[in-house]
Amino acid sequence: MFMILLSTSLLSSCSIKNNDNNNWNSIKKEHKVVIGLDATFVPMGYENQQGKITGFDVDVANAVFKQYDVKPIFQPIDWSMNVTELRNNTIDLIWNGFSINSQREKVVNFTKPYLSNDQVLVTMRDSNINSLNQMHNKTLGVQAGSSGLNELNNNPKILKDCIKNRTPVLYNSFTNAFIDLSSRRVDGLLIDSTYANYYVSHQKNPKAFAIKHTNFPKEYFAVGARKGDYEITSAINKGLDKISKNGELKKICQKWFGKEYESPLLNKQEE
Repeated sequence: MFMILLSTSLLSSCSIKNNDNNNWNSIKKEHKVVIGLDATFVPMGYENQQGKITGFDVDVANAVFKQYDVKPIFQPIDWSMNVTELRNNTIDLIWNGFSINSQREKVVNFTKPYLSNDQVLVTMRDSNINSLNQMHNKTLGVQAGSSGLNELNNNPKILKDCIKNRTPVLYNSFTNAFIDLSSRRVDGLLIDSTYANYYVSHQKNPKAFAIKHTNFPKEYFAVGARKGDYEITSAINKGLDKISKNGELKKICQKWFGKEYESPLLNKQEE
């Protein structure tokens, strides 16, 4: 009886460890890794008109995992549930313009940062909203589960305290948020600069939009893994270092952003 209980206990312990931590060996064995992303987040990772998942993060992930003969499988998810998907083993990684912050660091194991980002305010130019102060009693849109929402709540004096009802309208995707902005159902959007710059530049009339800088802290994108999954983050870090040194990361940045990008990895190489 004792031996049966002991065996059961050991099996349970092994099962928990295999489910929760250090999946890198099984990923290498299966030659595939499942990456969760918001398939509307241009240009980081999104579904194009041909139905193909593409984007900056897609190219970077492919370049990193090619070094290990591992194929990334890009799985669209509800972005507000990204950490839940990770915990439930539905995905292996969150890699889609995923900003490092103190709340996420409590539940996610991050790689080193590979791209910088800012929160910006996007408005319709003819609304004559030229500063954050002019959002007083105006309606603000933010994506649910986004770093923008986190910064809005953590720094209320910058913008939250002046918007209508001190409460933003939450969207499941930036695409829907821009539809409402264009239709004047909201007055402004707090959004990642990477998305805003790319989206606006690809509109028929980019001058119809205004992008305003904010005083929110600078952000850094990194890859999120399960807590304790240190082997995969170590492997990704090594892969990121390699493509930053051989010029591949710089080519990918220029492909998607032209000259408008800032990467802490490339800055190190240029110092």
